[in-house]
Amino acid sequence: MLRTLAAQIKEFKTASLLTPVFMILEVIMEMIIPLLMASIIDDGVNAGDMNHILMIGGVMVLAALFSLTFGICGGIFGAKASTGFARNLRRAMYENIQTFSFSNIDKFSTSGLVTRLTTDVTNIQMAYQMLLRMCMRAPFGLIVAMVMSFVISPRLASVYLTAVVVLGCVLALIVSLAMKHFTQAFPKYDALNESVQENVSAIRVVKAYVREDYENEKFKKASGNIYKIFCKAEGIVAWNGPVMNLTVYSCIILISWIGAHMIVQDVLTVGQLTSLLTYCMNILMNLMMLSMIFVMMTMSVASARRISEVLNEKPDLTNPEDPVYEVKDGSIRFDNVSFSYKKEADAPVLKNINLEIRSGETIGIIGGTGSAKSSLVNLISRLYDVTEGQLSVGGLDVRRYDMESLRNQVAVVLQNNVLFSGTILENLRWGDKNATEEECRKACDLACASEFIEKMPDGYNTYIEQGGTNVSGGQKQRLCIARALLKKPKILILDDSTSAVDTATDAKIRQAFAQEIPGTTKLIIAQRISSVEHADRIIVMHEGEIDGFGTHQELLETNEIYRDVYESQTAGSGDFDEKGGE
Repeated sequence: MLRTLAAQIKEFKTASLLTPVFMILEVIMEMIIPLLMASIIDDGVNAGDMNHILMIGGVMVLAALFSLTFGICGGIFGAKASTGFARNLRRAMYENIQTFSFSNIDKFSTSGLVTRLTTDVTNIQMAYQMLLRMCMRAPFGLIVAMVMSFVISPRLASVYLTAVVVLGCVLALIVSLAMKHFTQAFPKYDALNESVQENVSAIRVVKAYVREDYENEKFKKASGNIYKIFCKAEGIVAWNGPVMNLTVYSCIILISWIGAHMIVQDVLTVGQLTSLLTYCMNILMNLMMLSMIFVMMTMSVASARRISEVLNEKPDLTNPEDPVYEVKDGSIRFDNVSFSYKKEADAPVLKNINLEIRSGETIGIIGGTGSAKSSLVNLISRLYDVTEGQLSVGGLDVRRYDMESLRNQVAVVLQNNVLFSGTILENLRWGDKNATEEECRKACDLACASEFIEKMPDGYNTYIEQGGTNVSGGQKQRLCIARALLKKPKILILDDSTSAVDTATDAKIRQAFAQEIPGTTKLIIAQRISSVEHADRIIVMHEGEIDGFGTHQELLETNEIYRDVYESQTAGSGDFDEKGGE
């Protein structure tokens, strides 16, 4: 875990090394000041030597200025190192997430990844800054102050040593008790972020069903859980202050009482006692800093572990050693393919799929909910790997291709259409970042999107809100189809992606596909028979198996499932705009 995190320090190693150096120099200057103060009292004030007072006073001012300068430099370099470290952690996690396959993504919730990229990284940033500044300053300051105290008076210094040992044991107990509560807190942040994310993204549904009170209660419960855990943890940590104050003031009283007797006996000078009291405060304050470091480190251990999980996650899908970069054509072949999302699953999602699709064919796919239609097409672009058997595209096993090259030739319009914040043109160019405006317009013509884009005030420069909230479901689907067409793919997969458009528009899109991209293999998943009946062949899926495969007419005659669906959809009056689609 530590090695994983340390690898992200990278270009901030120099700042990370300079920070503790400046903190040590600051401590050295601070430790000189009590000795100079003792000299002023003993050799200046008591002796009535004004020149000595001015000279040593000037040296004290210089030491204080140097200490201030070193402290500022330590703070600057510490901030640079910690913020840079946090930036690298976020970037490394984000870049690694981009390499995840769907199965990797399934291991982490969206809210969990958000918490890791925000709250957990912030905790690590604060802990790292404290580690660089206080973790070097506090132990070094404590050791130097203890050594100086023993040099002045071993008898009085033994009081410090006893106090440090006792206080160290108490603080260790406090930290160990608080640690388990801090460890429990961060998974609760996932639940809180999940509640916020769901509520904000589905705010229209919440309002439509008047569920604001339910969502408020859900959020209140999630935030309340965090509140309770932190109250317990902070309640334990709160003992740190009283214990520290009790120790500090007890030491001051005890040292003052013993020191006064030693002064009367001429064993100790007033200046030396003053220095010892200053060192006493230094020792105990450094010990308090150490306790704060332990608390912060305790909080950050859980965050470090969660960040390491993301950084160490290896993508399940990788390129072969000598990948093929050229996809010959859009032919597809399934040979005894079975697939499970999890290895330990009781039954596969897809079972013994044998299928051969010629390049340029239009294939319809229908089936009930849960019949594994989407799972079937997700294997083609290698979003998942087959569990058994072999899937070939262009005559080669998909596992032999460079994944980027394969996916560039397979355009997928998923069930859940996603648009990103930006203009319509910017969204379309996700399909081809170098596409001209003319090419974008042509793709939109094919997807029947031009008709509504041109009615918008800014046309193709209209700004799309995050998630595409300012366009309708049908408009979003057509923009996603146009985006996929810009890839000029050899295989086009439409996963129920015309469900929100009327039958007339659906028919126009199918006609445009047949005329403009005849060489592209088209796989169309649909719930409406009218969307697939003109396909070259149709696959009927049932419980993860192919129940039928043939033309519309063949399936009407031979496949009971297809015939039942067709009759149920044509028995009524049909869609309101059925004539418009003819």
